[in-house]
Amino acid sequence: MTVVSLGLPVPGRGGVTPPRDPARPQTSALLDSHGRVATDLRISLTDRCNLRCTYCMPAEGLDWLPTSDLLTRAELARLIRIAVTDLGVRELRFTGGEPLLRGDLAGIIADAAALRPRPEISLTTNGLGLVRKAKALRAAGLDRVNVSLDTVRPELFHQITRRDRLADVLAGMRAAADAGLTPVKVNAVLMRGINDDHAPELLQFCLEHGYELRIIEQMPLDAQHGWERSEMVTAEEILASLRTAYALTPDSEARGAAPAERWLVDGGPATVGVIASVTRPFCGDCDRTRLTADGQVRSCLFSTGETDLRDLLRSDAGDDAIAQRWQDAMWAKLPGHGINDPGFLQPTRPMSAIGG
Repeated sequence: MTVVSLGLPVPGRGGVTPPRDPARPQTSALLDSHGRVATDLRISLTDRCNLRCTYCMPAEGLDWLPTSDLLTRAELARLIRIAVTDLGVRELRFTGGEPLLRGDLAGIIADAAALRPRPEISLTTNGLGLVRKAKALRAAGLDRVNVSLDTVRPELFHQITRRDRLADVLAGMRAAADAGLTPVKVNAVLMRGINDDHAPELLQFCLEHGYELRIIEQMPLDAQHGWERSEMVTAEEILASLRTAYALTPDSEARGAAPAERWLVDGGPATVGVIASVTRPFCGDCDRTRLTADGQVRSCLFSTGETDLRDLLRSDAGDDAIAQRWQDAMWAKLPGHGINDPGFLQPTRPMSAIGG
């Protein structure tokens, strides 16, 4: 997909708010100039994580954001309220880093669940701590969880995450299901020479436990900037591997803006999804807007620029000014992520700092 410039300055940290494009419709929605409307807000609550997955960050971790830079519960509540009641957001996904590390997570979720219209609320997590927190999060208003899990083999889990915590993750997934945080979805990344032949095994595990598997092509979002296209396990390879053990047929249900292509397993009703962000981009149907833990709007996971909302929050700006800056940021969204362009540049921030 070719990325073209819109010719608009994009507001960022210390940037200048662009003049209003005369072609832009008068609407409160988070509309971009390519006709897409963002109704799904991904909210990073922290850049910290208690795992050290090899494809995400180095063993020693990263230089974490200072606590004073992070949005507070009150600041998050205000931005989420503006997004839902003023800008048309209908779905919230809390991410990290690892969002369970936020001690006020249940309160943040409760604030969001109290909004009208009530948004759908989900959480992407590594599962550590879910045993203790699943019931409280459900009571606060959380609807479901996505758990990152790349293998069900203890030794390999330790190799990938640099932590011996597989049993805790599996227990957390069971606790989430028991608490009603369903469907529990499993997000897996396959890495060549490490777990690239594990797709059937992961699917069998999910089928046995009533979870929904989503296998994701590895994306260039690692802190080390070591991603190589040749090392990425492609969607075609994933599907070929799954078909060695299962019959897959396309799911007839409309995909819409969902990132996963879904397949019926052995005729259904169980499904498996493949998220082919690199080889089968779905940018044309994207409905997401993103908020980092330090209050920056990103119009795309792979954006190289950000738009600062935190400065408005902390300078007593009104809701209208915040909404307008958010709208401006989304209007300038590019048509695609550009991963397949020769001039593609990986974002400076890694996935752990952007939010999944």
